[in-house]
Amino acid sequence: MNPLNILQDSLYFFRHNLISIMVLCLPLVVLESLAKQAVGNAVTNNASHAYELLVGLFFYPLYSGALILLLDARTRGEQPRTVDIWAMTLRLWPSFAVLSAVSTLLIMFGLSLFVLPGLWVMIKLAFSEYLLVLRQRTPMMAMRESMHMTTGHFLRILVCLLCIYIPLSMIEGVGLYLLPEPQGPGVSLLLDSLTSFLQLFMGVVMFRLFMLVEGDAPKA
Repeated sequence: MNPLNILQDSLYFFRHNLISIMVLCLPLVVLESLAKQAVGNAVTNNASHAYELLVGLFFYPLYSGALILLLDARTRGEQPRTVDIWAMTLRLWPSFAVLSAVSTLLIMFGLSLFVLPGLWVMIKLAFSEYLLVLRQRTPMMAMRESMHMTTGHFLRILVCLLCIYIPLSMIEGVGLYLLPEPQGPGVSLLLDSLTSFLQLFMGVVMFRLFMLVEGDAPKA
């Protein structure tokens, strides 16, 4: 399946499950934005980015893990309760947090080496979250297996990522142009929450890719 079909299928799913995704993930996304705003106001500018990264590493596994569980359940035709998904996500949080921290450090290190190594790491680890949540892999096992699964699919994953990142960057740029800094707390919260929520679409696209690649893999 080519990237355009993958994006179309993902957009169809995202639109038709928008309310469920909002109920499940948006409260956590808003809490993350509030926490980052509070941290930014409490510490110096030099240290704020590091603390905001830590806040993101705390909240991201919660709403991303919940989204993955919802995607898997809806794909199988199930209608799980929100409270049950949150309970499962909390059990997965320690492992997911370790995976997120290690992946973030590797990507940041790669980006510091003239960007391209960081992009390579990002793509090679694209399936690690799904392997951890859905296949009960440990963080290190999920990363190794993702490296293997993405072999031969680099360009397809790259095209899908660019087709998401570019429009999201444009939306964020338009928001900053229409509402330039310094922004009020409410405006900043709205923009941060909207940007983070729209980025969840990337999780839907990567899940679709993961299922296709896993389905095409030869059975042992």
